[in-house]
Amino acid sequence: MRPITRPPHGPQQGSRYLARDAGFPFFKLFGLRQVTSCAEVPMNAVVNPNGPDLVNIPSNPMPEGGRVGFFKTADNVQLRYATWPKSEGAHRGTICLVQGRTEFIEKYFETVADFRRRGFAVATFDWRGQGGSDRLIGNRKLGYVDRFEDYWTDLRSFHGEILLPDCPPPYYLVGHSMGGLASLFAGINDRMMFDRVFLSAPMVALDRQPLSMKGMARVCEALSFLGLGQMPVGRKADKPVSEASFPGNPLTGDMIRYMRSVDVVRERPELEIGVPTVRWAASAFGAMAEAAEDNFPARINVPLLMLAAARDEVVSAPAIEQLGLRLRTGRHVVIAGARHELFMESDAIRGQVFAAFDAFITEQSA
Repeated sequence: MRPITRPPHGPQQGSRYLARDAGFPFFKLFGLRQVTSCAEVPMNAVVNPNGPDLVNIPSNPMPEGGRVGFFKTADNVQLRYATWPKSEGAHRGTICLVQGRTEFIEKYFETVADFRRRGFAVATFDWRGQGGSDRLIGNRKLGYVDRFEDYWTDLRSFHGEILLPDCPPPYYLVGHSMGGLASLFAGINDRMMFDRVFLSAPMVALDRQPLSMKGMARVCEALSFLGLGQMPVGRKADKPVSEASFPGNPLTGDMIRYMRSVDVVRERPELEIGVPTVRWAASAFGAMAEAAEDNFPARINVPLLMLAAARDEVVSAPAIEQLGLRLRTGRHVVIAGARHELFMESDAIRGQVFAAFDAFITEQSA
């Protein structure tokens, strides 16, 4: 089944698809229902044959009832997004799910289904520069962003263009790794955007670096200034996954969930990105350096729960713990035996993750 697609909100010059406020009953003319909410599963809808879709394969089936489309950010970058209505139980609001670096919507199909069974609608998107969203440089396989603040632009635009008009409140932000760091800044930039924030292994610092986060940011900024911003850099943990790379991998101990990402990329190679660039590193190290400042915890005024993976080799679990101890409106929990990708871990570890989620969000939204 081809997912439903639509253009971004607002009148589109030269578009065959009319916006909801364009003043003409286009959908009624053809006997169709206009899709206005991810709480509603449309049976008939306009399908854009040139729009995006989601990779639906036997090893990673797409949850039913989803729709996928593009929207434009405030700075005119095209991002791919998807929404799903709740599948069971009483209505509890919408989960806004934001990914880590290199990830894509399809990787979270199982997690989307888990949230929906709890009574939540789900809305998610691919960050700029990865997944099915616009790439920012010529080499599509490299991770790139001009400024870490650009991820805030993505999230703020998604909130305004998709969440507010299309999805039922209240809104809860769930972020993983790089998306977790972006979520922390969202909690600072707009306290009213999300009721609660739940983070999986947020990228607040990296271990085993030759300098502090601030020092690494300065070095990378200097290299970028010298015209080396698109030069690839990275670690073993930044390389694309494959079946051969599963033994000893830093992401998850669950091979079935690990291989789902491999299968998706095999089906749709253009979704994959590999190591980051100097410019991405400069932006990320700068954001992590800010997260290490003494006044950073006091600037976060939204209820927040951070999960740290005890065996994390991608981001610094001790840094998450240190930040958690200094939060005024939040706390942290360490998941024993877990590697970095908590939502992709074994059933036993995922059970702990969702027990924490339920105590912090599901039970509070009843």
